[in-house]
Amino acid sequence: MNNQKSQFEFIALMASLMSIVALAMDALLPALGVIGESIGIKRSNDSQLLITMMFLGLGMGQLLSGPLSDSIGRKRVVYWGFLLFLVSSFTCTTAESLEVMVGGRILQGIGLSAPRTISMAIVRDSYRGNHMARIMSFVTVIFILVPAIAPTLGKLLLDGFGWQSIFYAQVIAAIVIIIWFAIRQEETLDETHKLKFDSQLYIHGLKVFFESRQALVYTIILGFITGSFLVFLSTAQKILGEQYGLEETFPYLFAAVALTVGVSTFLNGILVIKLGMRKLVLASSAFFSLISLTYVLLFYGENNPSIYILMSFLVIQFLSLGFLFGNLSSLAMEPLGKIAGIGAAINGFIATIIGVPIAYYIGSHLEATALPLFMGFLGAGLFSLILLLYERSLEKAME
Repeated sequence: MNNQKSQFEFIALMASLMSIVALAMDALLPALGVIGESIGIKRSNDSQLLITMMFLGLGMGQLLSGPLSDSIGRKRVVYWGFLLFLVSSFTCTTAESLEVMVGGRILQGIGLSAPRTISMAIVRDSYRGNHMARIMSFVTVIFILVPAIAPTLGKLLLDGFGWQSIFYAQVIAAIVIIIWFAIRQEETLDETHKLKFDSQLYIHGLKVFFESRQALVYTIILGFITGSFLVFLSTAQKILGEQYGLEETFPYLFAAVALTVGVSTFLNGILVIKLGMRKLVLASSAFFSLISLTYVLLFYGENNPSIYILMSFLVIQFLSLGFLFGNLSSLAMEPLGKIAGIGAAINGFIATIIGVPIAYYIGSHLEATALPLFMGFLGAGLFSLILLLYERSLEKAME
């Protein structure tokens, strides 16, 4: 019983470390238009920079926080990351231009790269194989609840206290999480596994990473899936709020999509032990591609369908994501046990530098209809399938 309670708290704590990232992104979605007016954004599509640039900061920051955690320990790096996040959050509240706001968001992302990356390293320190994927799935289930409620929370704060209050709420949540983490989480990096923080650490980490075909292939796939998810995240308010005129109901529609990912992630935690990560990733990638292809064939050159049809496609589309994120991360991290910190950093950085340009490019073409979103889904899904089949063929050739 104590072990079960301990594992539940571990899952909840790791999810909380990851969830502050989702809170910092998703709670801001209902306020993008208002913030844009407040800081003088001229092109409405530029509002997505407040999302994509924070994600870029996450990717950049991992290159520092991951290797540092392999050298000085997991917990100390998390503390420094939260401190930077708190300072940059206050910078955002005083921003009067797009440049200052984007700078603050990048710094927020760099700060939050520590808890995001190191939570994965802590899970990798503690578990292996399909059991690691199972833990990651349950971590993601709790993590998904935050995107489900964050836009509603953001809307309530925006209406009641102004857009700055959204950043203050993030600060309060971060303080609570870091106190919990400091008291209840022990250091998981074994003293014998500590590495000297210098250029050789990066060189060694990159060598191990790129010598592992499994780590490289699944990281690239994760980048394309991340890009397709990020483009929805950064344009959801434009599609649902502006194209469909559903500003007031946007938080609830976004929550429905987020909860779909949560349901499939929970199912993944149950099925992954029976079916294995690779089978689930292959089947989910095929399903992801098929749904987006169907939408493109039905509505190419047409106006947006009814909101009911759009939401049906989004819900079905995102049903497959819960079987992809946790499994892709676990498959990429599986061969990197001895360099879990820098391994997670390289994994996250490569996925980010693939995902952010994809999201920005597709988002910049999303004007009158939601079609570019599904074309982006289709491209990401097909490329992922090609890589998966290529990786599988190489594995069979080596057997």
